Amino acid sequence: MNVADDKIVVKEYFNNTGFDRWRRIYGDGEVNKVQLDIRQGHQQTVDTVLSWLNADDNLAGLTICDAGCGVGSLSIPLAQAGAKINASDISQKMVTEAKERAEAVLGNSHNLTFSVQDLETLSGKYHTVICLDVLIHYPQEKAAEMISHLGSMAESRLIVSFAPKTCALTLLKKIGSFFPGPSKATRAYLHRESEIVKILESNGFSVQRQAMTRTRFYFSRLLEATRS
Repeated sequence: MNVADDKIVVKEYFNNTGFDRWRRIYGDGEVNKVQLDIRQGHQQTVDTVLSWLNADDNLAGLTICDAGCGVGSLSIPLAQAGAKINASDISQKMVTEAKERAEAVLGNSHNLTFSVQDLETLSGKYHTVICLDVLIHYPQEKAAEMISHLGSMAESRLIVSFAPKTCALTLLKKIGSFFPGPSKATRAYLHRESEIVKILESNGFSVQRQAMTRTRFYFSRLLEATRS
């Protein structure tokens, strides 16, 4: 499967069976134990990002691009805090769901814009660009291109998360335990942290903050990098 095929599979998955699964995971309804574990892990990653940005005490009016926004788990609380958000996702269904959730929380008037776009077609300039839980769908060479492109839009800061390539996680992936479930339909690519750091540095960024979220079925390494 080549990179173009990967993107097609991801788009189709999140517009069909994957959408139903992940909408439940990112919601607050009843789910199975594995989905609850993933929900809690993802929320920990979102909460870490929110804690970082709130600690800087400058969210009001800050321009932020949420690339791969899903159902708006990060975009909506950032908009509540006063940031100006451009949120996008490759899946039309995900964006529609995110819009509905945003309207339920924020009403019809808010500083949050949604669009259906993949990472390559995003454009514009933002103080901060954030990309959570997206790189797992793409191989190393494509991840490098995406990070470089996202970095070109970030005037000050780039925040990314990825599934770290370690011996333990590689083994879990091989035995099918990394993202279990009958509706799994995309490849799960692991990335070496050293390689991600090199990509960031080659684009003029240096890592300032980092965190690791680890539950039974969710593993995410989070890096905040600022322009050197």
